[in-house]
Amino acid sequence: MKISLVKGFSLVVFGLMLLAGCQNSDAANEENNVDEEETHNNGNETEEDNTHKQEEESEHDHDPDHGHSHDEETPEIYDGYFEDSQIEDRELSDWEGDWQSVYPYLQDGKLDEVFEYKAEHSDDMNAEEYKEYYQIGYETDVDRIVIEEDIVSFIENGEKISAEYQYDGYEILTYEAGNRGVRYIFERVEDEEGLPQYIQFSDHGIFPTKADHYHLYWGDDRESLLNEVTNWPTYYPTEMDGHDIAHEMMAH
Repeated sequence: MKISLVKGFSLVVFGLMLLAGCQNSDAANEENNVDEEETHNNGNETEEDNTHKQEEESEHDHDPDHGHSHDEETPEIYDGYFEDSQIEDRELSDWEGDWQSVYPYLQDGKLDEVFEYKAEHSDDMNAEEYKEYYQIGYETDVDRIVIEEDIVSFIENGEKISAEYQYDGYEILTYEAGNRGVRYIFERVEDEEGLPQYIQFSDHGIFPTKADHYHLYWGDDRESLLNEVTNWPTYYPTEMDGHDIAHEMMAH
């Protein structure tokens, strides 16, 4: 009888030990699973944090002045308001290209909408008066100008004459209205019959930049050219037609 009780008690104890062992094993497995999930989640959070950090660093590394350069100053400069310290030398390559006179477009009426637009936004002159004013300003016999490196070609009635020009500095002009302009001057290197000794560019710019149009003055007397403010032959790229040029003018 005692032996039976002892055996029964031993079996109970043994069963309880097995049950406890299974529970501990399950708990350990759950802890391991939780640890693995936490480790996996932490890994994901770290990857997301790194991505976000890289984006922030990329934004902070961006130079706030990059891409602005002279652009923010351009409107005032275009209107002729700037400091002497802002002026820089320029190379002939700023005006390189194939350029056409706008004078024929004035003559055939394609620029009439420009004068009407100006009259609508000004009390100074009506459209007809604006056209008369620009008639004097744009008038020229030079239909095209082609600039390649240091070579400038004048084309008149299909005849082309070319010569090499070199930089001769700039001059600052002050106008009656109080605004100013800069003439960039180039001198002919060698004698060439039929071509001016000096050419002077005015494109509302005062530092190196590719011109989208310009006014050109030419002649053999450097100083007297600086006094010419009524006739300013104007040139736009030859690929533009009268409609394109008119709308470009109105945009300014």
